[in-house]
Amino acid sequence: MSNRNIKYFTTGEFAKLCKVNKQTLLYYDQIGLLSPIMKDSKGYRYYSIAQYDFFSVIELLKAVGMSLKEIQKYMADKSPENFLELMQQQKKVVEKKRRELEIIENMIDVKTRSTEEALHLDFDRITIQHFPEEILYLSENIEDCTEEQFVGAVSDFIDELDRSQLDTGYPIGAITKREHVLSGDYDNYSYLYMEQPFPREGHSYFKTIEGDCIIGYHVGPSSSIGQTYDRLFNFMDAHHYRLGQYVYEEYVYDAVIRNCEQEYVTKIMVEIEKED
Repeated sequence: MSNRNIKYFTTGEFAKLCKVNKQTLLYYDQIGLLSPIMKDSKGYRYYSIAQYDFFSVIELLKAVGMSLKEIQKYMADKSPENFLELMQQQKKVVEKKRRELEIIENMIDVKTRSTEEALHLDFDRITIQHFPEEILYLSENIEDCTEEQFVGAVSDFIDELDRSQLDTGYPIGAITKREHVLSGDYDNYSYLYMEQPFPREGHSYFKTIEGDCIIGYHVGPSSSIGQTYDRLFNFMDAHHYRLGQYVYEEYVYDAVIRNCEQEYVTKIMVEIEKED
């Protein structure tokens, strides 16, 4: 329908222009958010090209998380000043979402890289590697906790990582002190940890000691991990090393990668010192 030089769009035409279905426009009209610029005597609805920008702003605000009720509230009190304030607020929302997406992207990169590296590992091989100083974020001390307390500690640590945006995509590991390992109490962990390659201010971190570590892999359930520790101790004795202060464990393959616990793979990193 045309009126002099003004082009009006039917509901179907305007819906096609906006890339939505007609029901969306009818609903917006029903709630008073975006109504046709005119209706004729037969009840046909018509929109103007000027309303396309109006629709685009509605979709923009929806895309950054505003509800239709919040958008309606703004529309009821429109002004250039209020629009500028609204845009500034939503820009902050977008910036926050961008940071969150960057964190997620980094996590994906880390998990992809570590899985690709694992494909080339020989899980039967024990090696000595020199480790640089690394920065870890630790849980509360969990020594001598019950199984129920351990489950709660893991849950609390995951919540804390998420809340503080410290989940870097690296596996959650566990630290065991020397005395517990020597007594065969391998799962009496002292702390949970996650590596922090780019530590941020405002958080307390743990720095590992630069030095040599013996690296081995345990394939199977944690209940049989003592057998792998025996192999590591034999290797240590044969190469004239003694156990250092800490042992670090983290999954290489877990339930994300494997369905069967018999196929889980745990990486064990043992701090070592050369015997006199």
